[in-house]
Amino acid sequence: MDVTSTGPGDASSPRHQEWPDLAPAPSLEDVQAAALTVDEDGVIVSVNEAAESLLHRSREEFVGQDVHDLLHRDSHGRVPPRTRCRSGEALRDRRTEHGDPDWFARGDGVLVRLAWCVAPYSSGHRSTGALVLLYGRGRSTPEEDLDRAPEGLTELDRLALLAETTTQLTSTLDTDEALHRLAALALPRLADWAVIDLIAERDEVRRALVMEYKDGSLIGHEDLQGPMPPVPEVSPMPLSRALRGAASSLAGPAIYQGPPDSGIAVEQRRLFAETGIHSAVIAPIRGLRDTIGALTLGRSRRPAAFTAADLPLLEDITRRAGLALDNARLYQRQRKVAETMQRHLLPQLPAVPGVDMAVRYVPAPHASSVGGDWYDAFALTDSSHALVIGDVVGHDLDAAAGMAQVRNMLRAFAWAQPRAEPSAVVTRLDEAVKHIAEVPTATIILATLTVGEDALWRLRWTNAGHPPPLLVSHDGRADYLEDAHGILLGTGFSRPRPSAVTVLPPRATLLFYADGLVESPRRSIDLGLDRLRRHAASLAHRPLSSFCDSLLEQVRPEDNDDDVAMLALRTPDRAR
Repeated sequence: MDVTSTGPGDASSPRHQEWPDLAPAPSLEDVQAAALTVDEDGVIVSVNEAAESLLHRSREEFVGQDVHDLLHRDSHGRVPPRTRCRSGEALRDRRTEHGDPDWFARGDGVLVRLAWCVAPYSSGHRSTGALVLLYGRGRSTPEEDLDRAPEGLTELDRLALLAETTTQLTSTLDTDEALHRLAALALPRLADWAVIDLIAERDEVRRALVMEYKDGSLIGHEDLQGPMPPVPEVSPMPLSRALRGAASSLAGPAIYQGPPDSGIAVEQRRLFAETGIHSAVIAPIRGLRDTIGALTLGRSRRPAAFTAADLPLLEDITRRAGLALDNARLYQRQRKVAETMQRHLLPQLPAVPGVDMAVRYVPAPHASSVGGDWYDAFALTDSSHALVIGDVVGHDLDAAAGMAQVRNMLRAFAWAQPRAEPSAVVTRLDEAVKHIAEVPTATIILATLTVGEDALWRLRWTNAGHPPPLLVSHDGRADYLEDAHGILLGTGFSRPRPSAVTVLPPRATLLFYADGLVESPRRSIDLGLDRLRRHAASLAHRPLSSFCDSLLEQVRPEDNDDDVAMLALRTPDRAR
């Protein structure tokens, strides 16, 4: 057999001839859809320019980030649980899968609806990750899809939104804070604009908030806020009806294009013109007794208009908002009453020749701005003055009312016996507290301040269960005046009450204070008293006003939940 003959297995056979050069394999940049590659842990490895453009992020903002945490969102703009992420499940199970449009976050904060496809890829025989494609679906273009917001909420989404509304609005007693929280709950998940009009106690209307969601941020428009015309009695226009407590309704700029029937209609025309709102829903905000305002949600950038199906959700939101705002108003009304009471109960200081005096009052942080602590100072005779520091149990309006009773009785008893020992006056006060005042217990220090023929000031005092006064010399020696200590008021026990007297050195500082300055739930009051003594000694050279302010700043415990009253005086130089 001729070995040189040509056969099927010969190298010269066409099937063994060398193939021409093939075209290079396509790269990620050749994919026209937004494409990302992720490793087996879901960390982004690379992206193409289409993904950068579609999602408004640079390559550096993608690479190294978890694809789920960076991009995937629910209809409220929050990162959903991984257990509800179908694309993540496909990646973990190494299977190819595509999904209907879901919500993804652009770099500017805008939510976009995009369909997706996950296709695992391998390097050699080892799976190393997946290719993720994001693209628009249906007749809309990807760019049109970008500006579309989550109109269709599931029933679970609605319940979650209402629960969040209740939690957010009932956790604050500040009206302005509640309004901003309400706007943040509605934007951008329901609308592009939120407008809140409130009715004041005298039926005056104020546009309290105009908020827009734009480029991932909530933007306030103060130029559109401010006083509004009065509510017309018979106008059929949507906002006028809502402010009268009528049912919620749909609205649009066309409604306000005709001749306005009221000043409210003029303002609404201006609102629609300047915001570009093409569709709105308006609902009354009802309190327990009256309508307290109206909420308007408007859409300007997203094309879908509100429908009647959106009204029940809006009414559920405003119902919760009404209760929360009503509660905040009640609190602020109580706070105003408390502040008025405080101004009347905490007196102006008398002028004591040669003696500097300063007072401070800090309300309890979570009460009604007034409580059971008080100070007092008043003249008894031409040459003597009374000094008082006291504390009625509690730090609310009840405590303040009890404090007013005790304070007024003490003034009356002291005035009736201006030269009596402080212990005798407090004994009489204790008897009255047991039989007249609606006070469970109280502590008090009553002192009289007089000047002797030697030009030195003398302090005579009695203490009914109160923290002792602190005497600080000008050279920084600080000591508590622990004599004349007796039981607190209101116990029902009758025991002799002692008095004590001491000479106040020239340029000395005397401090009366309530226990809120030194008491902490996390440490003993002895540690607080020692802290006060050391700080007061270091501040002895300060002017009296600065002395008081610095003590409050440096000594008052951070976890203090009580009000604080302080009364300080500084004696003159003996030569003066």
